[in-house]
Amino acid sequence: MLAPAPASPESAGMSKSAFDRVDAHLKRCYIDAGRFPGTQLVVYRRGKVVHSAVQGFADIERRVPVKNDTIYRIYSMTKPITSVAFMMLFEEGRVALDEPVHKYIPEWRNLSVFVAGIAPAFTTRPMSRPMLIVDLLRHTSGLTYGFQQRTNVDAAYREKKIGEAEKAGTLQTMIEELSKLPLEFSPGEAWNYSVATDVLGYLVEKISGMPFEQFLKQRILDPLGMSDTGFYVPSDKAHRLAACYSADPKGDAAGRNDRMKLQDDPTTSTFLSPPSFISGGGGLCSTAADYLTFCRALLNGGELGGVRLLGPKTLALMTSNHLPGGRELPEMSRSLFSEAAYNGIGFGLGFSVMMDPAKALIPGSPGEYAWGGLATTSFWIDPTEQLITIFMTQVMPSNAYPVRRELRTMVYAAITESNL
Repeated sequence: MLAPAPASPESAGMSKSAFDRVDAHLKRCYIDAGRFPGTQLVVYRRGKVVHSAVQGFADIERRVPVKNDTIYRIYSMTKPITSVAFMMLFEEGRVALDEPVHKYIPEWRNLSVFVAGIAPAFTTRPMSRPMLIVDLLRHTSGLTYGFQQRTNVDAAYREKKIGEAEKAGTLQTMIEELSKLPLEFSPGEAWNYSVATDVLGYLVEKISGMPFEQFLKQRILDPLGMSDTGFYVPSDKAHRLAACYSADPKGDAAGRNDRMKLQDDPTTSTFLSPPSFISGGGGLCSTAADYLTFCRALLNGGELGGVRLLGPKTLALMTSNHLPGGRELPEMSRSLFSEAAYNGIGFGLGFSVMMDPAKALIPGSPGEYAWGGLATTSFWIDPTEQLITIFMTQVMPSNAYPVRRELRTMVYAAITESNL
């Protein structure tokens, strides 16, 4: 689906000079400083693309510049798309949020909770209550990620390569392996960033009766015209895949202004061939234009160009805080790493949700929702201000630098006419 033609920032109540400052900041502090290879920033407001800028390189080694159609590994920005797919089945009455997960995964009926020990000799206790579907959507399931490197359960995930980026195994083998491991905590007791969204992808497949990747293609990607989004990059588009780097804040030993190491070469990347593990939690590649199309559908109440993904009331449900007792992430989180770390933030069904900008100490609007990916891609949608911001680069991990906080501050500073 075609994006709207670029418009002047002033036509949507924003400042061009403020956006010039954003671009200059990214160039000076990140690209010229050797922290990022290149960047892409797209800002959409009041139905218009009011800022679109590319800088630097998509592939430093081959001197390939970032372009508007550069393809990125979006990692956990896959999660909102998977969550929307699942909620499409919810709208069809095929699944309910308060149902136990073991209704669809019988081998999970008697999952246990970690107490002590090292795999395979864990000491465990029974769950206080069954894991519910809503626990998967809001990350209160008790599942985890191996890269958290916080507990002995994390270590067991790493040993079995559960949910890892190298796409080991299949969705079915992931479910089987998880049935043998304890949960970090009883469902609903805490928040922990986890493979829960990969489990949602498995459930989409099981409930819909079609492969998960096929469901996404038929129900979301093709209808919206997101032709550059998929679980691998086909050969005719391989030249557009960006290189991915790992952050090296200490820089090169020889003193060069280079704070990155090549992590995934785009000419040999595993993303160039179909994976066996179809990760609804982090497996998609996409472009800024494609992801903007998805975000526009959400901002527009679940519909774009005659294609309806969800009803507006379902989307309102997804973007409400679902943490037990209305609590915020810092009160419930046990994660050493997630894509959100601010006070004043809650969690909905697939998105972080802004509760109180004053507590977060960043500008924003209550009800704004967002998420990001491991390679420092990110987005947020502010319904009050009719604003979408999408930022793309390829540097891991996403918490190496405070660029997301800086961008939020500077993009909101570009607003000259608030909708409040």
